[in-house]
Amino acid sequence: MQQRWEQAAGRVRFEDLAPVSAFPVIPSKRWGPGWWWSATTGRHVANGSAAMLTQVMLLDRDPQIIAMAGRPVRVVWREEDGTVRSWVPQLFVRYTDGTAALADCPARPGGGGPAAQRAAAALESAWAQVGWAYRRPEPPDPVVAANVRWLAGYRHPRHRGTPQLEAALLEAFEQPLPLAEGVRAVGDPLVILPAAFHALWSRRLDVALGEPLHEGAVVGPGSRAVVGGTR
Repeated sequence: MQQRWEQAAGRVRFEDLAPVSAFPVIPSKRWGPGWWWSATTGRHVANGSAAMLTQVMLLDRDPQIIAMAGRPVRVVWREEDGTVRSWVPQLFVRYTDGTAALADCPARPGGGGPAAQRAAAALESAWAQVGWAYRRPEPPDPVVAANVRWLAGYRHPRHRGTPQLEAALLEAFEQPLPLAEGVRAVGDPLVILPAAFHALWSRRLDVALGEPLHEGAVVGPGSRAVVGGTR
């Protein structure tokens, strides 16, 4: 069903919609479409490329994001010469303040052919009419991406541990310490490390992600260091 954009933006919960079309399978590529389990929503988000998966992973850790969905809307517009065009953005995200953004995820800065660039101009204009945004985020620093990818392996709540364990971890790193030192102060590293990585993923603890994550990395209190708080 088609709706005028100004009406649909206020009425439709795009985050609850299934993809309007499947992500293509390209035989020459080493990457195919897949699903990302989101710690933010507890749902799966469809993705169609390694670049998109990386952006979804980063957004899943952003405390300003409350929902996202892969390809939930097709935007159709008419150009000045009467040509009708359409585009399916790769990603929809909604923020804590109720605003939202559409995004495409190029594999390299400035990536995308003429059709993508033409769509970007149209989508920026349409989204601005309702006070939202269209983005083409650049690929992150490889070290940051690798660190977040590691922490994402511990994003599921099962790694959080008991409230007592979480409280002990937050107390151990109340003053910044090397990761291994703080973990050993709490208990057996084989038991404590998964909870520590979950706390780093959820920002209850903090570490410099621009440097390789290792046992000597300095860990300190995070921006969400509240025992028993919600993700």
